[in-house]
Amino acid sequence: MLKPTENPAPWANVPVHDGPVLIAGPTASGKSALALHIAQTRGGVIINADALQVFAGWPLLTAQPTAADLALAPHALYGHVPFDAAYSVGHWLRDLAPLLAGPDRPIIVGGTGLYFTALTQGLAVIPPVPHAVRQQADRLSLDDLLAGLDPVSLSRLDPQNRARVQRAWEVVTTTGRTLNDWQADTPAPLVPLDQTTAFVLQPTVDWLNARIVQRFDQMLDHGALAEAEQMRTFWNPALLSSKAIGAADLIGYLDGTRTLAQARDSAVTASRQYAKRQRTWCRARMQGWTGIIPVL
Repeated sequence: MLKPTENPAPWANVPVHDGPVLIAGPTASGKSALALHIAQTRGGVIINADALQVFAGWPLLTAQPTAADLALAPHALYGHVPFDAAYSVGHWLRDLAPLLAGPDRPIIVGGTGLYFTALTQGLAVIPPVPHAVRQQADRLSLDDLLAGLDPVSLSRLDPQNRARVQRAWEVVTTTGRTLNDWQADTPAPLVPLDQTTAFVLQPTVDWLNARIVQRFDQMLDHGALAEAEQMRTFWNPALLSSKAIGAADLIGYLDGTRTLAQARDSAVTASRQYAKRQRTWCRARMQGWTGIIPVL
């Protein structure tokens, strides 16, 4: 995980109790530095909770642990999934479960809010959507998808959020049960929130925006273009791993469709937009977590 020089002093007085530690927050906010500090001073294994860091192929662009980080503390669930594989929050929970039963304190860190929600609130076990149903949904307009939903589902969805509307339509079409019905049968969580020490990093916008620029420049300095060149042969924008911020931009530069400056600016803009969505999620879903304003 490439990052600016960091002073561990801001983490010195962070209260950590027995049991699992959860660390969430926007991209580039210093989550990994806090996790390393806790692992070194209190013990534990650092476990990934980022939906893109699970994939092999883009370790630099997804800010996976460096060799130096790995030497400081044990890490798990980073880069363990082939770049061309499918992976979901359900897969992650199954991979995580045996680590929770291990001898080391789990320090679960990442920027994917849905992973933390599923971990601490449970995840409904919904049958997979057949490819044919997904293709049918892709062809329908948003109005057609909305017309296929019940009043309760409509009242709980943002009608402009096509991804969520389509997901609700696909589930009811596949199973005959609404997404709300499935969610009502959600099993108990693997780790209830009140049994954890849960931190959410809350950096100021200006501080984080500057840090995002600095980190992407570091990625370029440390070989992100070489990483993109290695992945260019296998490039498929439909793969989940291809959603790594900056991947499409650097592939575009290598293909001659944009300059390196354009690729850099596009990646930085996308990172800032992603961080904004993450901050919104954290404010709405992590009000019971301990907030920390990083100053590194």
